[in-house]
Amino acid sequence: MAKDAPPRWDRKMQQRLARGEAAALGELYDRFAALVHQLAHRVLGDEAGADRITREVFAHVWEHPGSYDPKQGPLRTWVAALTHRFAVERLRHTETAALAHGAADAAASTAELERKVRHASATARADYIVASMPPPLRTALEQTYFQRRNYHATAADLGVTADEARRRLRLGLQLLATAHDTSGTPPEPGSVR
Repeated sequence: MAKDAPPRWDRKMQQRLARGEAAALGELYDRFAALVHQLAHRVLGDEAGADRITREVFAHVWEHPGSYDPKQGPLRTWVAALTHRFAVERLRHTETAALAHGAADAAASTAELERKVRHASATARADYIVASMPPPLRTALEQTYFQRRNYHATAADLGVTADEARRRLRLGLQLLATAHDTSGTPPEPGSVR
């Protein structure tokens, strides 16, 4: 498949949403609601806030189906970027309102807010990256880091050579390294960094 050709499901879903098919929104919700809620919760640390963001993301998709361009990347990435953007905006709004109601040192509080936003964004992005990894990479990372196994034991469990286990770990860690975006701005919907 050509690099600029979007996956068939993404193209079809975008077309169905543009036609106003309610069933398409339901299908999209079934497929991505857990991802959206998890990312929003990771940024906000609040169940009710994550529920609100989930509703807002799918309302935006329904009201603006043409804002997704399949040529810019997978629909999953666009939905995740929307979630990230909405959740960060909500976090900034909530924290700014809290600062306005009683912060003695506004400059220090604003810096703390930006630090919280950057941390929440990087954490949510790391979660998304791990969840999106191909199963061989994700399994190698999970076994090595979460189960505290060395790469020899991971290789034996996966039925691969030690070199292959190291390669999977290295690639997985390289992907995770992209989670810490130092620009402090969320990715635009449809962009892939």
